[in-house]
Amino acid sequence: MFIFATISAWAQQKPVLSTIIIDPGHGGKDPGAHGQIATEAEIALSISLKLGKVLAEELPESKLIFTRTTDVLPGGATNIHDALEYRANLANQSKGDLFIAIHCNATGARAGGWYAKRVVGHKNVVRYVGKGSKRRKKTVRVPIYESYWVKNTRRGTETYIWAADRTGFKGDAIREADTQTGENVEDSTNQLDLNSPEAIIRGQLYAKKYFAKSLLLATLVEEEFEKGGRLSEGVKQRNEKGIWVLQATGMPSILVETGFVTNTEEEQYLVSEKGQDEIVTQIVNAIKRYKASLEGGTAPVQEMQVNP
Repeated sequence: MFIFATISAWAQQKPVLSTIIIDPGHGGKDPGAHGQIATEAEIALSISLKLGKVLAEELPESKLIFTRTTDVLPGGATNIHDALEYRANLANQSKGDLFIAIHCNATGARAGGWYAKRVVGHKNVVRYVGKGSKRRKKTVRVPIYESYWVKNTRRGTETYIWAADRTGFKGDAIREADTQTGENVEDSTNQLDLNSPEAIIRGQLYAKKYFAKSLLLATLVEEEFEKGGRLSEGVKQRNEKGIWVLQATGMPSILVETGFVTNTEEEQYLVSEKGQDEIVTQIVNAIKRYKASLEGGTAPVQEMQVNP
């Protein structure tokens, strides 16, 4: 009875966030999105390092593991594919309780803005048509164009979680994490291999558990951004293969888009000490609320909404 009581007491004292994985997006030869004065990789690394410093102070019982701490591809990889695999393997083999990827958003258009043309009127122009003896003058109406500046105005935050309808992919990652063997990437599309039906069922059960926790933390992060005056585009599920780490990590995992590096004002905020400090504070507050919810046994994810 004494032994069981001791084990029970130890289990209760074990931190719910024993290990947190911090993943600064991109790095090295993969700069990510380009702003006017910085790259996504540079901003993500700076915010991530500050996040780690504050978490070390606020959650001293948690072990912090970075996928990279300098401007290189994680794990000394020479290509993006291997770097992505390293991120997931590191998280899974470290038995992380939480995976947080830090990124910046971007539109498909030029950072800051671009010049476009529009028709402001028409004019008559004399042109020659035909050849030889049939050549003659012809008056035609042609448009008059004006160049104007289009500002890149898209801004705001959003936090991604792994999509609920990809339980097979997530479940396979969780099963691999349990055996500490890392991920097996089947092909260049990064689709994870699904094995036995039993493994899929088991993975789906775990996936539902991690989905709820991921949704909870992502919602809290966006709530904290809104409290700080940021425009929040909410929590979104990712069905695309691009966010590989959300599929491949066997733990609650989120990817935070801290703002649009292609927006002039928001990029200035993202590179500033004030902006980065505020972002870090907001994410840490969300993590502390998430931790308190886990310790209290409550996770009101049923009332949360996820954008498509």
